[in-house]
Amino acid sequence: MNRASPAPLEESAPSRCKSCHSSRLIHHYEHGEVVCADCGVVDEDHLIDHGQDWRSFDPESAARKARTGAPSSVLLPDKGLSTTIGWKDSDHYGHAVPGHSKAQFYRLRKLQRRMRTVNATERNLSHALGEVERLSGALGLPRNVRATAAMTYRKAVFNNLVRGRTIEGIAAACVYSAARQSNLPRTLTEVAAQTRLDRTELGRLYRFVARELCTRTLPTDPQDYVKRYAADLRLSRPTEKRAMALLKDVMRLQLNSGCGPTGVAAATLYIAAMQTGEKRTQKQIASIAHVTEVTIRGRYKAIMDRLDLPSPAA
Repeated sequence: MNRASPAPLEESAPSRCKSCHSSRLIHHYEHGEVVCADCGVVDEDHLIDHGQDWRSFDPESAARKARTGAPSSVLLPDKGLSTTIGWKDSDHYGHAVPGHSKAQFYRLRKLQRRMRTVNATERNLSHALGEVERLSGALGLPRNVRATAAMTYRKAVFNNLVRGRTIEGIAAACVYSAARQSNLPRTLTEVAAQTRLDRTELGRLYRFVARELCTRTLPTDPQDYVKRYAADLRLSRPTEKRAMALLKDVMRLQLNSGCGPTGVAAATLYIAAMQTGEKRTQKQIASIAHVTEVTIRGRYKAIMDRLDLPSPAA
């Protein structure tokens, strides 16, 4: 006995365009439309999606409809691919675990935590990636910089660069390198202030990691510091634009050659603030840029003389 095939839930989408009879039809499922690629006519709209409904209006329904776990992340020692036993004494459906099973679940959690770091490399990563997160958070770095720093540290571990050196030092060097690669640089002084290292030791570790991993980073541009310093000094947008314009002239005349980028950025902000009437003292700018007032005065005089700028007092 032949079983009748079930009726379709809706009419099938057209196979040819109703206007030009072309067979090149594009199905936009997110918009529920069928569009002709030749003439652009919408042949069908308001198509019904009979797939799974992923909408959820409370945490319980979201947990029931979930089909996948969290995405993998290089910021986790196991990249987020291992399983974890939750701290709640309840099962997946929210039912309470019987009292006689709570001790068993406690032992399973403890064993599971120990098994996640089965060798020295994983224990190293577990400690170091936490240090990378802490440093990045203290320096205000976004997630993409943290991921770059984590990948750099993983390469350092697999190339045995951490042996004989502190985990904190290599992690700080990786964060500094990642910030420079992402055009969000932080100075060695700023990074060292968040660690137990001094500026000289951090610079030595950074050069060691960059040399061994063949990491090529361009010299830091003073423009990368202007926006951050302007925000810290609460300067307006016109002042920031004026400082950027001054920097372009400075770099065109190569006045920044042989000078630290932070000092040049601080001096141009000092000049721009005086020209727009938002005066800031050299001491205020020096504390933000982590340079001395003497450095700002030296760069200020060189820029004013070479660009032939009028004195703010005049």
